[in-house]
Amino acid sequence: MHNTSERSSARAASAPAAAAGERLQWEARYRAFQSRDVSIDMTRGKPCAQQLSLSDALLGLPGRGGYVGEDGGDARNYYGGPLGLPEARRLFATMLGAPAEQVAVANNSSLALMHDMLAFALLHGVPGGTQPWTDETDRFLCPVPGYDRHFALCEAYDLEMLLVPMTGSGPDMAVVEELVRDPRVKGMWCVPVYSNPTGETYSEEVVQRLARMRTAAPDFRLFWDNAYAVHHLTDREEGVPSILALSEQAGHGDRPLVFGSTSKITFAGAGLGMVAASRTNLEWYARHAGVRSIGPDKLNQLRHVHLLRNHSGLLEHMNGHRAILAPKFALVEESLRRHLGGRGVATWTTPRGGYFVSLQVREGCARRVVELARQLGIVLVPAGKTYPLGHDPRDSNLRLAPSFPDIADLAVAMEGICLSILLACTEEPLP
Repeated sequence: MHNTSERSSARAASAPAAAAGERLQWEARYRAFQSRDVSIDMTRGKPCAQQLSLSDALLGLPGRGGYVGEDGGDARNYYGGPLGLPEARRLFATMLGAPAEQVAVANNSSLALMHDMLAFALLHGVPGGTQPWTDETDRFLCPVPGYDRHFALCEAYDLEMLLVPMTGSGPDMAVVEELVRDPRVKGMWCVPVYSNPTGETYSEEVVQRLARMRTAAPDFRLFWDNAYAVHHLTDREEGVPSILALSEQAGHGDRPLVFGSTSKITFAGAGLGMVAASRTNLEWYARHAGVRSIGPDKLNQLRHVHLLRNHSGLLEHMNGHRAILAPKFALVEESLRRHLGGRGVATWTTPRGGYFVSLQVREGCARRVVELARQLGIVLVPAGKTYPLGHDPRDSNLRLAPSFPDIADLAVAMEGICLSILLACTEEPLP
């Protein structure tokens, strides 16, 4: 496994704007494309049907009589408490970089766990703090471009979002270390491996600095969303050291809350979410989660244990996803290079894992690209979504999600997207 500090991207070279005759050709191709009655959705990084079928065995599990856990408990009944089955906690421990006893496995959606952790902190405070977060004017650090659902959680609870630029090897730590000197800064969103949407993996130095840094708030938390920990696209597999272990060594054991899920491993709508944390944080979580629910769906946990078996089985399962996804990402790269390379209108990342390609177009053009693509029948994530409050100050970032369309539709979509970029970025004056 490689923990790289290099940029996980290939960049297109710059070039002069298009000649008038060339633009006329693009306009003609655009009009011809409009007559093709295309309808392609690339708004989210959803698994395609072929990927979901890799886990169809879940539909027959745990099978008649297969409802008994390894400790003899009946998973059909109230049983096991809020932390999940021991065998499920053990299954995902390595993926989360934690001992099994520091893992809780819950229901579908790590986003739900992030929401609950944030809500519990706002209502009750967290270990190491002196009061609920709602008693203060709280701020959150948001690396950008980033994940819109993280920003939506902050927006829903009126948390001020402070932007931190990404560098190609993680967030700009000089900015982070300066901002956490403010006691009102309570947390930070992190997607450390194949970050959404840039695809970069945090360098070992960045992870160590996040674990060691001094924060003015004693109850500061890293919301460590390791959504793509095992979602490799190449043989050069990237990863990060355990933030839990590094934080413990630095005397900040309660700092990280490490999230993961099977949303892009098994069934996106019927999987498992999980969190790893210090024993103190896990006890805090269990106390509050136990008020909300007697416990998660243990039958679904058994299904996943039976399907994936252990960490080696999980990695073997992920090879099936890679076989489906890698050609799609290769197609995106080839299309961007062929249509846009050397034109000076766009740069893009070439990720080694994850679900997205981050595309930077000429400043002031991203919204226009999305609109032109929409008129071709290609629906992209709205421009600005990768920034808090949907506002990209440069109106230049686009997130491409190649996973859901089949490869034939993806080829059509990339043709239309590239045409839209060429037209939007050579309009004079800019819209």
